[in-house]
Amino acid sequence: MKTTRFNEIHKSYGGKMVEFAGYEMPVQYPQGIIHEHLVVRNAVGVFDVSHMGEFEVRGKDALNFIQYISTNDASKLVPYQAQYSAMCYSDGGIVDDMIVYNLKDYYMLVVNGANIDKDWEWCNKNKSGFDIELLNETDAINLLAVQGPKSLETMQKLTDVDLSKIEYYHCNLGKLANHEMIISRTGYTGEIGFEIYFRGDEKVAKNVWEAIFKAGEEFGIEPIGLGARDTLRLEKGYCLYGNDIDQTTNPLEAGLGWITKLSKDNFIGKDAIMKVKADGIKRKLVGMISDEKGFIPRHHYPIYSENNEELGEVTSGNISPILNKPIAMGYVKIDFANPGQIAPIEARGKKFAAKISKFPFV
Repeated sequence: MKTTRFNEIHKSYGGKMVEFAGYEMPVQYPQGIIHEHLVVRNAVGVFDVSHMGEFEVRGKDALNFIQYISTNDASKLVPYQAQYSAMCYSDGGIVDDMIVYNLKDYYMLVVNGANIDKDWEWCNKNKSGFDIELLNETDAINLLAVQGPKSLETMQKLTDVDLSKIEYYHCNLGKLANHEMIISRTGYTGEIGFEIYFRGDEKVAKNVWEAIFKAGEEFGIEPIGLGARDTLRLEKGYCLYGNDIDQTTNPLEAGLGWITKLSKDNFIGKDAIMKVKADGIKRKLVGMISDEKGFIPRHHYPIYSENNEELGEVTSGNISPILNKPIAMGYVKIDFANPGQIAPIEARGKKFAAKISKFPFV
């Protein structure tokens, strides 16, 4: 297993380490997932997300290449702006979702940790004819996500960059904790927060980590594991690749039509997605909520109609720590995708009452 440069720090906090995307990562710390979830919703928490992949795209055709492999319109990006996007196969299935950064002199694609090798291969397979240089900088870059209502006050202590001026899905280059980094107003929690990309060895990583924790001490800052990262994104209805989206799902049925710009010039998967739009989607990714006690919806659990017709299956599910209720995401037949419709979920041979809900849950 690979390790991030924060590995020893996680262990010193008592992190429960698991294999994730080929890395040894903390799934939770001793106080548990619900506690960590509430720390992020109410104060500030720090995630090590250095397992994510970073590809640099340089050269005169960098924008044209990104336009060809991605669904969103990267030509709209001004320098130091980021954009949520996706890459698709020619049949419209999703290769991965990603964030595209315009860093003025080059672009950076941030991809899912579990998909780094596949995405790298896909980018290289489709670069023919473009005057570009592709660099996989994943192993060189450390990435921390500092998230929660107190994240701005915490991070502002460590930099002269006016963080309040960085708009959502924008970034700045500057020094933070005396190290040069990309300071990005992004995250996967739905809270105000920052993601910081910086280079350096274990010593640099430790310096940055300790500076952030000293700055956030008065707010009760804590390290947060992958377990709470998942419950936080689920409450907001954010897709997770491998669960809610994959090569068998297209962006329109996944509710990602807003990042699929069919009006732009040719991109991989455009024809297939346009056909899906013309024919009408047959199923849709929806939220579900239940009042049942002792029930946790899980991946692959079947979803039914009131009349016992099988509608689809759960893609992500858990207990919402904020609502204290079971919540889930899943695909259902389009006729049953309206908020308020009854959609029982089957677990262990028993059906639990649930209904279709709008995103976000919280």
